[in-house]
Formats: sequence, C-alpha cells, structure tokens
Amino acid sequence: MATVIAITNQKGGVGKTTTSINLAYFLSKAGKSVLLIDFDPQGNASSGLGVDKSELQLTMTDVITGKCSLDQVVVATAYKNLWLAPTTSVLANTEVELAQTDKRFSRLKLAIDSSAVNYDYILIDSPPSLSLLTVNGLIASKYVLLPVQAEFYALEGLGQLLETMKLVRKGMNPNLELLGVLPTMLDSRTTLSTQVHNEIKRHFPGKVFTTTIPRNIRLAEAPSHGIPIGVYDKFSKGSRAYKALAKEVIDRTEAAEAAKVGANV
Repeated sequence: MATVIAITNQKGGVGKTTTSINLAYFLSKAGKSVLLIDFDPQGNASSGLGVDKSELQLTMTDVITGKCSLDQVVVATAYKNLWLAPTTSVLANTEVELAQTDKRFSRLKLAIDSSAVNYDYILIDSPPSLSLLTVNGLIASKYVLLPVQAEFYALEGLGQLLETMKLVRKGMNPNLELLGVLPTMLDSRTTLSTQVHNEIKRHFPGKVFTTTIPRNIRLAEAPSHGIPIGVYDKFSKGSRAYKALAKEVIDRTEAAEAAKVGANV
C-alpha cells in the first residue's frame, strides 16, 4: 500500500506547495512511484508541474463529489514515476455540497483506497486552512509533513492544527502520525531565522527534519516556468535541499514501517 502523506499548514505562504511539488519530484527521481494530489483549490501544484488547467476534463472536484474515480483524473507528468491528480478553483465550491453528504470527512480516503494503481508514495497538497478538505486529507493520510516558515509568527496557529490532528486520531484515523516538521525559507545569516529554528526544535523535539529549506530565489522562480527546482536549476541550494529532504522522508517512512513489522512479529 502507498505511504500517504498530507503536506499541510493552515498558514499560507510557508512553502507548502513548493514542498509538495519538489518532494514529489525528488521521490520519483529516487525510483519511487509517486502520485501528487492537488487538493488546494488554488491549483498551484497543478500549474507548478506544467498542467494547463483550462484543458482539464476531470479534476479532484469530480473525485470528491463522486462523479468519477481517482484513477480517471490522474495524468502523467513530464517526469518518470511522477503522476498528478490536478485541480482547479472549482474545488472551493464543493465544501458546502460536501457538508451535506454522507461520509463527508472520508471522501478522499475512499477515493485513494479504491485506486487500482499501486504507488509508493501519495502526497496531498492541502489547502492553507482548517477546512473540510484539509480534514479529508488528514483522514486519508498515514503521515503529516508540516512546513513551518522561519519567521516571527511561525508557530502562531499551529496549536489549532495539532488539536485537529488529535481529534482526527481520536475519531477516524488513529494511525495518523506527524512525520516531521520542515523549516522553510531559512536564512542562516540572520539571527531571527536561527532563533525561530531553535524555537521550532524546542516545540517539536525529535520531529524536526535535519534538512532545512533555504530562502532561495531559484525556488521562487521555478513555479512560473511550470517545472520543479530539480529541472529548473539542479545545482541550486533549493534543489539540493529538496533532494536531501526526499532521502530523509524515505529513511523515516521505511524505518517506521520496519519498526511496525518488528513489533508485530
């Protein structure tokens, strides 16, 4: 079964979609079959992988409303081992409709479970809010990857997200775990970035990734060209950081699964 990871933070502008695209790309470069589900109505993960959203016939809106299966919306990207389930802004209109339906919290999980394709990793790019869509992503996932920007208000509001995760664990997904916290937009030259990084490590002992994502102009430029940073500038600091993150994600998830197998023997 696929390792499903929700990449989420209710605060916008923290590098969530940048992380989704580039982690997916470098996981696929490591030989893993990867599906990136664009579950953010802004649809930036779709355009960031070069998809023309105006030409899409089916999107995640159709999946979440039960009009088609997940397999029917998945499109191949230009990169080996990497597939995308695209979305458009229409997804934002589904929340009211979903709120009145059966199994409204588990629509995404049911869609993933019904897929006939075996992926190694499924990444979910969640909306920057604690919405019904975000909760669907948490219920569908095994792990949460939490990007946190290295700036003054970084930890503000995270308590509400962690409380939501706790409620999801108690209610519908007892196996949900925090895979790791990823410091993003880090400028090691500034005292503030260092202080915030230390504060993040204090709040999440043992859960902060060794890899940090630097503030890097090449990372900011890549989405406008519809390509991952590893294609746009593979020698940039941002590219090297996301390549290292992919290795760390593989190591952490494989170690966690091996520990569970060992515990059951």
